[in-house]
Amino acid sequence: MYYSSGNYEAFARPVKPEGVDHKSAYIVGSGLAALAAACFLVRDGQMKGERVHILEKDPIPGGACDGFLYENLGYVMRGGREMDNHFECMWDLFRSVPSIETEGVSVLDEYYWLNKKDPNSSLMRATINRGQDAHTDKKFGLSDKGAMEIMQLFFTPDEDLYDKRIDELFDAEVLDSNFWLYWRTMFAFENWHSALEMKLYIKRFIHHVGGLPDFTALRFTKYNQYESMILPMIKYLESYGVQFHYNTKIVNVEFDIQPEKKVAKRVIVLHEGKEESIDLTEDDLIFITNGGCVENSSLGSQNTPAPFHSEIKEGGGWDMWRKIAAQDPAFGHPDKFCHDPEKSNWMSATVTTLDNRIPPYVQKICQRDPFSGKVVTGGIVTAKDSNWLLSWTFNRQPQFRSQPKGQLVGWIYGLFSDKPGNFVKKTMRECTGKEICMEWLYHMGVPEDQIENLAEHSANTIPCMMPYITAFFMPRAAGDRPAVVPEGSVNFAFVGQFAETVRDTIFTTEYSIRTGMEAVYTLLDIDRGVPEVWGSVYDVRDLLNSTVQLRDGKKTTDMELGFKEKIALKEILKKIQGTDIEKLLKEHNLI
Repeated sequence: MYYSSGNYEAFARPVKPEGVDHKSAYIVGSGLAALAAACFLVRDGQMKGERVHILEKDPIPGGACDGFLYENLGYVMRGGREMDNHFECMWDLFRSVPSIETEGVSVLDEYYWLNKKDPNSSLMRATINRGQDAHTDKKFGLSDKGAMEIMQLFFTPDEDLYDKRIDELFDAEVLDSNFWLYWRTMFAFENWHSALEMKLYIKRFIHHVGGLPDFTALRFTKYNQYESMILPMIKYLESYGVQFHYNTKIVNVEFDIQPEKKVAKRVIVLHEGKEESIDLTEDDLIFITNGGCVENSSLGSQNTPAPFHSEIKEGGGWDMWRKIAAQDPAFGHPDKFCHDPEKSNWMSATVTTLDNRIPPYVQKICQRDPFSGKVVTGGIVTAKDSNWLLSWTFNRQPQFRSQPKGQLVGWIYGLFSDKPGNFVKKTMRECTGKEICMEWLYHMGVPEDQIENLAEHSANTIPCMMPYITAFFMPRAAGDRPAVVPEGSVNFAFVGQFAETVRDTIFTTEYSIRTGMEAVYTLLDIDRGVPEVWGSVYDVRDLLNSTVQLRDGKKTTDMELGFKEKIALKEILKKIQGTDIEKLLKEHNLI
């Protein structure tokens, strides 16, 4: 497997890998990474679909990318996905997956047209004092010292950040700024999360720094992530005859470990309560989704809280990974990520408005008609003074194809599930759906004497507790995640958010799809390049732009410098006078 860039290899089709007709594939899980691996097996690996088996513990596919109408409960989407125009592996895949809504076009075509016609932006990123504009005004609000702390992190070697927390690198100059408000609520970082992951995010999305305050950097699907991404992939795979095995829990994968060679030999499964095994040969490839960010997630209802289930049980991703990791150090250290669910949980809730009483409050804040079919909030709106650090969003409506006319379906989440609310004096994890809706309505500015009535009669709200939703952000070091294809592997690979690949960042659709692509290309030795991570971190123009944007447009010459630094800067500016370097710095507003 090798990386490539440019359109020479992007448009090429690889030759059929040698011996592929004699191989089979078993894929553990049916999340985005697993489904992507299956797609690359049949498209680029040209493996017969009936030889590809997807083993899923749940009765439905999709993993974390869900979106369902549950009978007697309501609409539920545990999360949402923000996408980027430089998700190279994702767009490489979706150019080949047919739309299930528009005949003759791909998912990429459909997505591209939608976001060209209706580009994303937010008109109010944050509120304060019960629905009033917090006037973040697209500003990061960083002092020179805060900007320098971020710059210092950017240049710190990875190995110096192993097992370090963000709050060990940043102080109040960053942590009390608009920058951190935007960042933590958009990406779900907590102060105690990995400084290394923070650095990787800054590098990965350096080209989008200017678009963070108003979300112009982002793109969204038309419907929820399940209907817009997962269902087209399922239909595509079914058209090739790929085999789906639901209600099949993977207890363990057993390996033959030799000094220079590692072979997956057996898969232990629980199917309908009965333990079975699948024996593997070297021609049987297995792709393992280890860990799981939505493992142990639970739903409440309008009138019941979502229970907090932190116990790791057999048949789940964490227990399986522990059993696999016990067999070889190269298979990672799952307990670095799942040892403390108090540090990796947050809660979400899906709210469905039932009449015309709540939508005007949404419209007042987002400043758009939420029933227009176009961008509504344009990303999350954060209640800056919320004890739960509550954020909420309404994407394009309808969010579900089956959604009744006149209803809105939105998403609420809180980073601090253990703090009492401002209006509902309970922790978020103790609250029913109705009570979460009441807290949200309070921060929207609904008169207090109307809040309970609206939450009970004008909305249906389903809470969701996710104990391990940001487990991948826990402080870590090299080797804590297994490589996509560990050294010496003959017939197995790891895929998903807890597999290790270079330069890309987890908690993105791209990371899942990239690991699936790299796994398939490596094990089948496909002779085509995997698109490299977009190289904006190596583009001097993006670096210059981000430097100015991070400081809210202030020029380098406006920095507060000491006497010696001022003299040094003057000397540098003299030396570049009349050169292309001076032109470049002026073009990007540094001087």
